[in-house]
Amino acid sequence: MRSMTGHGRGEGFRDGLRAVAELRCVNRRQAEVLIHLPEAWAALEGRARDMVAALVSRGRCEARLQWEAPGSGAPSRVNRSVALAYATQLRALSEALGRPEDPGLDVLIRCPGVLEPCGAAADPDQAWPVMEEALRSALGALDAMRRREGEALERDLRARIGLLREEASAIRGRAPEVMRRYRDNLVQRVRAAGIEGVGPGDERILKELVVFADRSDISEEIARLESHFVQFEDACRASEAAGRRLDFLAQEMHREINTIGSKANDAVISASVVRAKTELERFREQVQNVE
Repeated sequence: MRSMTGHGRGEGFRDGLRAVAELRCVNRRQAEVLIHLPEAWAALEGRARDMVAALVSRGRCEARLQWEAPGSGAPSRVNRSVALAYATQLRALSEALGRPEDPGLDVLIRCPGVLEPCGAAADPDQAWPVMEEALRSALGALDAMRRREGEALERDLRARIGLLREEASAIRGRAPEVMRRYRDNLVQRVRAAGIEGVGPGDERILKELVVFADRSDISEEIARLESHFVQFEDACRASEAAGRRLDFLAQEMHREINTIGSKANDAVISASVVRAKTELERFREQVQNVE
């Protein structure tokens, strides 16, 4: 089991170039991968995206890759002609707006194409091997962190499933008592009404009990709820991402618990249902963190 959140950083060294990859992942119901590259390597975005998507099946993952030529002290160089062209256009725009002023360097440096990679990796095909190395290292660090957090999530989810199991067991044990109590109360009400000769074995009492039993029987709901506990264990043991499956199981468990609460007609079972719903809500909140 893996968490959806995590961070990874990696470096690559090859052909006189140093690449740095940084990954940040946060919760999101579906998978979303964002790749930030220098404009000169925009053609490599698809390859980088495929690498990240192979690991991230759920959540929002943002990848940033930077480059630095040894001895340059900077990840890129300034394209003076592009910067001057932007400055000319921005200065003309400011004059047209009646606010003549020169654009600052902080504005120009963010314009596309002003910063470009140093010469050793001008060719994207030459840049890819070092980018791949950095990205693979970052993905390894990200995966390790998400696995560690996933182990903590699994322990918490198992504890909550354990509490749900206890409530389901208590409900199963209480269910037969509901029928006996209803039968006794029914006989007492009949006698209180002054109807003589009516006992627990009376045909009319038995018919009423059959109707009540059919209306309030929760054995199927308990069986399905317990089967969902087994499926939870299967999801924890599976090698693939478990988040969507656990989210579905949480919805199904909520459905069964709700039905038990509406059919049980017993204060003790109703109290168990309330406790089960409380734990299930905490379970669902944690599942939103699982990949």
